[in-house]
Amino acid sequence: MILAAGRGKRLRPLTDRTPKPLLPVAGKPLIEYHIEALVAAGIQELVINHAHLGTRVEQALGDGSRWGIRIKYSPEAEALGTGGGICNALPLLGSQPFIVVNGDVWTDYDFNRLRLSGDRLVHLVLVANPSHHPTGDFSLVDGRVLDQGDVRWTFSGIGVYSPDLFRGCGAGAFPLAPLLREAMAEGRVSGELFTGQWIDVGTPERLSELEGMLNTPNQRLGG
Repeated sequence: MILAAGRGKRLRPLTDRTPKPLLPVAGKPLIEYHIEALVAAGIQELVINHAHLGTRVEQALGDGSRWGIRIKYSPEAEALGTGGGICNALPLLGSQPFIVVNGDVWTDYDFNRLRLSGDRLVHLVLVANPSHHPTGDFSLVDGRVLDQGDVRWTFSGIGVYSPDLFRGCGAGAFPLAPLLREAMAEGRVSGELFTGQWIDVGTPERLSELEGMLNTPNQRLGG
């Protein structure tokens, strides 16, 4: 699942007429980088949620046949937040663990690495803290993600989720973080630290930074 329902307020006026996932970066809509990476990892079915200007997302991407996959859409009249958006899409996601990636990040992460093992409910990919989020989100100790710890990393927006994480959740908007923290308290969240390329494309400045990097081979992103 690609989360693509955010309004992109910090990217205005760019997002007033173009939904954030379709903003062009080095000649390609941002969301297409994720689609190509997921296809390369063997993904054949994809769910995309949308809200603001959502019909344009469907018009631009179609049914997925261009990439040899099937795309299904989970429309939201008003953005439901990460937790609510995933919960709303569960009927389309099936009964097995599924990958979720934020539509407003760019990365060269290899999605083929993602696994959910044992009795874990979630596996999260963490990254070094960027300058705009210096305190991080969670700790990582012996492959387990914890809510507390001396060294904290930033959640990349990439993870694998068991549908059981959302058992009992009702309809409507709600955040994902409380569910993650409950699972962490039960010791059921694994994780990894990714040291490759990753950027949260949340402002015009970071969008421009990514554009410059993709147009300049072998240049690494700043912190």
